[in-house]
Amino acid sequence: MKEFIEELQTLNAGKIKENEPLANHTTMKIGGPADLYIEPSSVESLKKIMELIKRHQIKWTAIGRGSNLLISDDGIEGAVIKLGRGLDHMNLQGSELKVGAGYSIVALSTQISRKGYSGLEFASGIPGSVGGAVYMNAGAHGSDISKILKSAHILFEDGSMQWLSNEEMDFSYRTSVLQKKRPGIVLEAVFEVVAGDKDQIFAEMQKNKDYRKETQPWNYKCAGSIFRNPLPKYAGRLIEEAGLKGYSIGGAQISDMHGNFIVNTGSASAQDVLDLIQFAKDKIQEQFGVSLETEVEIIGRK
Repeated sequence: MKEFIEELQTLNAGKIKENEPLANHTTMKIGGPADLYIEPSSVESLKKIMELIKRHQIKWTAIGRGSNLLISDDGIEGAVIKLGRGLDHMNLQGSELKVGAGYSIVALSTQISRKGYSGLEFASGIPGSVGGAVYMNAGAHGSDISKILKSAHILFEDGSMQWLSNEEMDFSYRTSVLQKKRPGIVLEAVFEVVAGDKDQIFAEMQKNKDYRKETQPWNYKCAGSIFRNPLPKYAGRLIEEAGLKGYSIGGAQISDMHGNFIVNTGSASAQDVLDLIQFAKDKIQEQFGVSLETEVEIIGRK
């Protein structure tokens, strides 16, 4: 690792830190250290970093803004690559919107709505980055990423990079080909947006944003929805019907506002959250015969 770090520093390709606490980079404020934390300054810098990682055979993990993510208390082995400020470019040409993976999806929906373009109103209350939203086909209010994505620039496990079309992304409910068949991370996305009435578009976006604020605990440290909805049923509703709202283990608590959210009340460990997830799964299986699957991504040393 020492030789790798020395070579990495000569690239001058972004921010580098050893033993960086990943709790600083997740919306739950939970997570142990990364052996090495790297924040690339651009897509080109990331290409150079990945070439070096491949040559030294270093384990690597990519993260975005840290929502929809639970990182182990023991942290992550190898290099953690944060797609952040260096990959937050945005360019609108006609109805084609090209955006870097590090761009906030909430900020993007606001910017585009104010310019009078429709398509991202549904995303106005979704935390996290464009990359994460594409990776998991994020959605709300009857729409999702698959409805507007034209193509995505992907970095695969072997270090290769390729643009995939909407069809090749093989989207389905809260998932994509990147989770199912071809593990990889999103570097950039191209969306198709539609010009419309600016006031009407912005009003719709604001309505969706306000709804999230009123019904979900975004003023608390949380990761978003913990479970996938076992459609046609809803995970939050099942948890509420089981009387689990407010139930806590250690510093982790099922939200009083919404049953499908677990909040960090201040001192929660990843293990507290994992124990609470398992408790809720067992109770829902026992009471309703429904098997809940996690939507939040759980990564790190076990």
